[in-house]
Amino acid sequence: DGAEWLEEATEDTSVEKLKERCLKHCAHGSLEDPKSITHHKLIHAASERVLSDARTILEENIQDQDVLLLIKKRAPSPLPKMAEVSAEEKKKQDQKAPDKEAILRATANLPSYNMDRAAVQTNMRDFQTELRKILVSLIEVAQKLLALNPDAVELFKKANAMLDEDEDERVDEAALRQLTEMGFPENRATKALQLNHMSVPQAMEWLIEHAEDPTIDTPLLGQAPSGAEGATAAAPEAAAGAGTADEEARDELTEIFKKIRRKREFRADARAVISLMEMGFDEKEVIDALRVNNNQQNAACEWLLGDRKPSPEELDKGIDPDSPLFQAILDNPVVQLGLTNPKTLLAFEDMLENPLNSTQWMNDPETGPVMLQISRIFQTLNRT
Repeated sequence: DGAEWLEEATEDTSVEKLKERCLKHCAHGSLEDPKSITHHKLIHAASERVLSDARTILEENIQDQDVLLLIKKRAPSPLPKMAEVSAEEKKKQDQKAPDKEAILRATANLPSYNMDRAAVQTNMRDFQTELRKILVSLIEVAQKLLALNPDAVELFKKANAMLDEDEDERVDEAALRQLTEMGFPENRATKALQLNHMSVPQAMEWLIEHAEDPTIDTPLLGQAPSGAEGATAAAPEAAAGAGTADEEARDELTEIFKKIRRKREFRADARAVISLMEMGFDEKEVIDALRVNNNQQNAACEWLLGDRKPSPEELDKGIDPDSPLFQAILDNPVVQLGLTNPKTLLAFEDMLENPLNSTQWMNDPETGPVMLQISRIFQTLNRT
């Protein structure tokens, strides 16, 4: 009924006991009736979790000043009578759309027209599906353009180091928000996400397991030195490559490009792999499914059980270089300028392997305008 009050309880208090104390503020009748307890539930307001009666406040990770909701459970709806089921089924049958045979019988006397429905549907392409192909092709173009720059090797040494630093510092904002809304401190949530490849379920489990760990708030040791060391180690080779023939410089760049790609290699969620393999699927199939579906277990399961489109091979296939869409993108001056910036190439690589990071690059002052132009060109051509 909207009433509010402050309830104080120790960490070892059970949720059931807390609920019983809360009911005294608003429940009418006797609390001796066990139904008063079982007919209500406590919900953690920030995360919308229903708290388990058998667990303690500590086990449910309830923090000081958290807001809980006391709600009366809904009574289950009564089972329909047989007569009502029959009437409802008859009504559904009456309202059911005609099947293919009924349509053919009804239209038998009409003249036929040849219309390729598949072609019509294909024209309205999905941007996210096409974006991957566009990125694959733009990465090739960006690599070729940047290779023509006399300072290309030096640029990519810096880009390589920037990639190491970026890998350490970037945290998925949506994942971080999920954990902080559950009541976890931001610094702990950030550390948990970095240790668990930005997986919210794994990070949450890590936080619960290490809640009493005295070093839980100790920041992670930066990996920048190892990245810097790698960049430094590459420096003599880079200098040597720059000083020799163009072909050797290109070889040097190719190796750097490969190194960057290796850093962005797909890493399957270990828990999802185990869960899907327990269903009887082969490990390679499972990893392919997770790669196609960005580590989303349910979507990967549907892909495995369905027609398996798109295939893993299609993920590395670019757009037709002669298509009007690709030509329009390459003719755009904002895109042309962006392709000469190493950061744009890194952004394309990142979005290719981690589509969930697209929002971050869209908001970046250097790469955002390029992504905006690609999106606008796609939408314009798609409408026409």
